[in-house]
Amino acid sequence: MKYLKSEINLGNNECAGDAVTAERLVALHIAELQQKLDSLPPEAPLDTRLRHTLDQGYALLEGHLFDQAWRVARETLDAAVANHLWLRAVEACDILFQCDRGESVKALAHGIWLGVTFPIDPELSVAMLQHLVDESPDRSDGAAVAAATAGYLVELRAAGKQREELQFFTHQLLGQVARNHSQVDEQEIFDFWVERLELNDPEKFLPRLGTVLNILTDNDWWFDKAELQNQIPE
Repeated sequence: MKYLKSEINLGNNECAGDAVTAERLVALHIAELQQKLDSLPPEAPLDTRLRHTLDQGYALLEGHLFDQAWRVARETLDAAVANHLWLRAVEACDILFQCDRGESVKALAHGIWLGVTFPIDPELSVAMLQHLVDESPDRSDGAAVAAATAGYLVELRAAGKQREELQFFTHQLLGQVARNHSQVDEQEIFDFWVERLELNDPEKFLPRLGTVLNILTDNDWWFDKAELQNQIPE
């Protein structure tokens, strides 16, 4: 799965020479991606151009070039939202979050809102919600709401093998949240926990997720949510 295995770490090399080699390979990869981007014809679709730009953003993350990655992703987010390219917008938010900057959690909230609101690749939506679970305190209801939303989106949008894989992943995610939240380790207790927190009712947990996102952004959004909601496909 592409997005759920996106952890990037150059710190596990066995020796300094390995690290240097890895850094050189990353630098070469970044240069190759820039060459691809520069070689695109002027008439290339914007989605293609943004996809190559985001590939470069992820490569910059791999090279720990966080300032450059942030700049690339922030500009891409604005362009993607303006042109209703929702998948690219969420990918940009994913990069911004992984830059680990002061506004990275705010970027995560933006990415989650977009990934839940618009029917993008469900794996990416789940990955963004997993980030929120990881960032939340163990006993936080926000983690439970995020995990429940992830499962709901899989049921709603995924199909085939992807559906099976994501169902397994989100079931495990919600189970882990239940253990951290309330030391739940039995099915009967788990079912009671889900019902008590109303995690089986999207009409209850989705508005609660919205409240969490408003808190994370301090109600300072980079785009007009009401205007974007008018772009939701029927």
